[in-house]
Amino acid sequence: MKGSILLLLACAAVLAATARADRSEQPEALVRKVQEYAQKASAMVKGAFNTLQESEMAQQARRWLSDNAELARQQLARLKQQLAELWKRTPAA
Repeated sequence: MKGSILLLLACAAVLAATARADRSEQPEALVRKVQEYAQKASAMVKGAFNTLQESEMAQQARRWLSDNAELARQQLARLKQQLAELWKRTPAA
């Protein structure tokens, strides 16, 4: 998702720079404008993701995952044991 948002913003920056460019303007100036727009867009996206990561909901999700990681490991070990026992009982073909 991060990549698609960044690509969308970069495309919008290219279109905006192209629309604002004068015919007499050099290609280097256009490239600089596109780079500036892309840098601003990238900074905005990074800021949005940082805000999301710092949100209360994200912190709660991380706490829940860390609290339940051991339970998940125990259940996975039990499932592996059951599959191993089932494998032993299955006759060879």
